[in-house]
Amino acid sequence: MMTVNPIEVEGMHFTAVTVELPKTNLLVISNEVGYIMCAALDVDLLNNALADRKIIAGRAKGVRTIDQLLHAPLEKITDASREYGWETGMTGKDALLKIA
Repeated sequence: MMTVNPIEVEGMHFTAVTVELPKTNLLVISNEVGYIMCAALDVDLLNNALADRKIIAGRAKGVRTIDQLLHAPLEKITDASREYGWETGMTGKDALLKIA
């Protein structure tokens, strides 16, 4: 099953997507600038093969819900996201607020 819901983070609007897969969930929170995602995100691919696209993205590991994704530290981020002040270790929520 796939669920798409609007989500508000400190008054800012994003879209939360959950895709329920066998034995795991795919989780994404996004807006028109960038997104955070569960560990299924291949940050190295975005930084290397797709570097010219300057994708703003970060991933959190070990999350199973949208709420966990918001509060977990980002374990890896794209190079382009650093231009928005993102750093590894910051929470997903804090990263999203920097692109709101």
